[in-house]
Amino acid sequence: MPKVALTTLGCKVNQFETETMEGLFKKSGYEIVPFEEKADFYVINTCSVTSLGDRKSRQIIRRAQRTNENAIIAVCGCYSQVHPEEIKAIEGVRVVLGTKERSKIVEYVERAAREDGILDEVGNIMDSHEFEDIPIYDMPQRTRAFLKIEDGCQNFCSYCIIPYARGPVKSRHLDKIHSEAKKLVDAGFKEIVLTGIHLGAYGRDLPGDIDLADACREVLKVEGLKRLRLSSLESIEVSPALFQLIRDDERFCAHLHLPLQAGSDSVLKDMNRHYDTAEFGRLIARIENEIPGVAVSTDIIVGFPGETEEQFADSLKFVEQMNFSRMHVFPYSKRSGTPAAARKDQVPEQVKKERAHRMQELASRKTEEFHKSFLGQTMRVLFETNNDGITDGLTDNYIRVYTDSPVESGEIYEVTLEKLYKDGVWGTVKK
Repeated sequence: MPKVALTTLGCKVNQFETETMEGLFKKSGYEIVPFEEKADFYVINTCSVTSLGDRKSRQIIRRAQRTNENAIIAVCGCYSQVHPEEIKAIEGVRVVLGTKERSKIVEYVERAAREDGILDEVGNIMDSHEFEDIPIYDMPQRTRAFLKIEDGCQNFCSYCIIPYARGPVKSRHLDKIHSEAKKLVDAGFKEIVLTGIHLGAYGRDLPGDIDLADACREVLKVEGLKRLRLSSLESIEVSPALFQLIRDDERFCAHLHLPLQAGSDSVLKDMNRHYDTAEFGRLIARIENEIPGVAVSTDIIVGFPGETEEQFADSLKFVEQMNFSRMHVFPYSKRSGTPAAARKDQVPEQVKKERAHRMQELASRKTEEFHKSFLGQTMRVLFETNNDGITDGLTDNYIRVYTDSPVESGEIYEVTLEKLYKDGVWGTVKK
């Protein structure tokens, strides 16, 4: 039985795509082995959101080649879509795919094993208008299941390479969303997380007046589903219908990840973001007012080209006013081919690093304040992993809870939150 090892860099969408490819290999009779082991085939699903993602992708490719110099190495994902020539120049690479054609991954690696040279199947992603619908053939090894329902982005934020790597918006049809969600629930998953590259754009390419709320309704129809969660969503795309679903259906997790990116209106304009801080703030206030206990997490980029100390201070001030439950802070990463990369007013690396540190300190304090506000409450926790007798899991509003109470992974328990612990809180299961 041939052995294949797969690995993923980057976002939850990439993670989902790797799992679908793993299912294709299993269906074809391959043995899946850990990436660190010697295998006949290696598949690396790359990321290109930052230059660090590119570098890590190259390092992992070279590591696979060192592990077995005779292996067939296949590389796919955003980095190979944007820079296929860089991938092809790395020793050992035999198959190069972009962000489509992954449904044929088994066919391609087997063809590479029979033929000489490099098999390059990277095409023009801007010509791709159909969602690549790969059924789930194997269940993910987690307690929460991610379900990709959308691909592509047409926002063209001035700093972002992803629209060039993923192409236009492509949506999964509602019937396929329902059938795949049912597979996951029938397999025992209590929570499904809907994910996509530009999730809020779901349905724009489909006939009829279909949007993300319709996709959520299809999943909520599945009998036995306990939780539905959304991955990252643009604030301006929280439609009235979606807001009503989140507010009224108790299975909808009280957690929204809404990227702010900057707390300065002039920087937001330069980023080609389609809102200002006042609009963002009003939405957050409404969400917090109408959804008790809601968690709003966000992304922040510091050191965007031209960002002055005054503009950064505006960002700090705005974030201070928000009750973010969690913040992902990123120093701006220059991506070749984007408008921001061509600007002459790049912020020095040391300044970006210092600003990231200051913003991260604020982020840590915000998270601690959010966690403290729930101490003493009893909340439902879906437990996930166990290490040395301590099991951790998540509340519906994305607080990580740790306990040494006897619990079973993949099950939901009522837990009293008692004290801050690590990156979350410590709790005791209610008897």
